Amino acid sequence: MANELDEMTGPVNTAGRDVAVIEKQIPVKTGIGSVIFEVLLWICAILPGLIFLIMKIKAGNYLSQLQQKIQHDASQIDNYLEQRVVILQNCARLLDKAIDLDKTTMTQIAAYRSGASPDGDGARNEIAQKIDSVGRSINIAFENYPDLKAHAEIADAMQQNAYLQKEITAAREVYNDTVNTWNRDIFAWPTKMIVASRRGYTTRIPFSTSAEVKEQARGVFF
Repeated sequence: MANELDEMTGPVNTAGRDVAVIEKQIPVKTGIGSVIFEVLLWICAILPGLIFLIMKIKAGNYLSQLQQKIQHDASQIDNYLEQRVVILQNCARLLDKAIDLDKTTMTQIAAYRSGASPDGDGARNEIAQKIDSVGRSINIAFENYPDLKAHAEIADAMQQNAYLQKEITAAREVYNDTVNTWNRDIFAWPTKMIVASRRGYTTRIPFSTSAEVKEQARGVFF
């Protein structure tokens, strides 16, 4: 029998393919089959029904704990985002003293400083992308004035900014891993899926990269 996927003979898309995160939450739904399954367990004997009831309780506890883990991972991202906003704010002030920095940058940073802890997954993703944009504006200003690199405070602030960006990337990866576990487990039939359906759970949206960042990634850097 031949291999279903043969990397030697194709077919191959020579043009390549770009991918994107779909901004959509899918609700968990179970049909009449799940109801019949549960009823049959009780009809067959009391013991199978009780065992499945205990399994559902355990599944409910597991999903509740996983939900708290998602909140914890999201909070870690918020913490790093808030720290980065503070660093960028300090950076902008230092640069503003040395050069005529775009005033809109200062205004944007002040706005993010007051609201760096969003409630929803989508809002958190949007704010993170906007902070990245502000960070790039400051980096451009920094690069346009090479003499500023000798300024110890500015150089230190830029290093802290680079470090925090790496931490945010790592925290996003942890968050996305937990979200992937959630999205997989709520559709694990019968126990977890039935519990998730009864509680009205939906899939969660992982972090994604903005179109601007994707376009820059295609550019030539050297």
